[in-house]
Amino acid sequence: MGRLRTAVRTLADVDLPPEELLTHLDDLVMHLPSDPRPEVRFESTGESGATCLYAVYDPVSRHCSLASAGHPLPLVISPDGTQAPVPALPGPPLGIGGLPFEATELELPEGSLLALYTDGLVEDRERDIGQGTAELFRVLNEPAGSLEALCDAAMKAMLPEHRGDAAALLLARTHALSPDHVAVWDLEPDTAQVPHVRRFAVAQLLAWGLEEEAFVTELVVSELVTNAIKYGDPPIRLRLIRDDSLICEVSDAGDTTPHLRRARTFDEGGRGLMLVAELPQAWGTRHTTNGKTIWCAQALGSP
Repeated sequence: MGRLRTAVRTLADVDLPPEELLTHLDDLVMHLPSDPRPEVRFESTGESGATCLYAVYDPVSRHCSLASAGHPLPLVISPDGTQAPVPALPGPPLGIGGLPFEATELELPEGSLLALYTDGLVEDRERDIGQGTAELFRVLNEPAGSLEALCDAAMKAMLPEHRGDAAALLLARTHALSPDHVAVWDLEPDTAQVPHVRRFAVAQLLAWGLEEEAFVTELVVSELVTNAIKYGDPPIRLRLIRDDSLICEVSDAGDTTPHLRRARTFDEGGRGLMLVAELPQAWGTRHTTNGKTIWCAQALGSP
């Protein structure tokens, strides 16, 4: 399980869609050696019995994309206390191989409660999984001062004194960003647009009161937009997102992945991505069905 958790974190850093991440994870499980000792001959483990639920939530669009490899689907409770259906079926457990995983898209109202749990929490000898899920839904609708308190109360109510299976519960409440925390600019594929985009980005940061972040953002925007215009395909879009961090995204319809390289002393180019990698807190590439997005995140100081 430690190796699987490490693999999930590594694949998540690549920003793969949920169904693709599970496909890669399934392939990894198929080829994990059954014994970690180097002198033991490599053999495929086959079915391992491990399950995984992977979900990604976008607080701008309020869309949640999720896929399951043999894991119970999450319980989604709307702000009014009603249960929101998850129109999906779990895929096969990890390690079977050859069977597809499918992602499901949900649009969640702000303040929705997501309960992610293992089957050991809702199923035992005295109740089936349907009865246990209904009981969990009832418990999660009880008033509580915090998610931590609600989680503790649910675990206490759901688990018998002597349980035979491991149980876990993770609760999350959705947060939606206000539209005035997002700025978008659609660009023409012309390098003459770059100075205008830089001014737009700086003006937006000043309007947000983020003067200290303006210099780095101006450099990052200039490099990413220039690369998208030169090497990407239209449509091209810049998006700035202000939350706990400042996120700069540049999207285009191309499918080529940018690569870091060290420019030689007399090279006229090749330093842009290296600059982007050095200045922000983090950066990465996210592929979509319509192209790719290169993003950078800067940490914000306390207000």
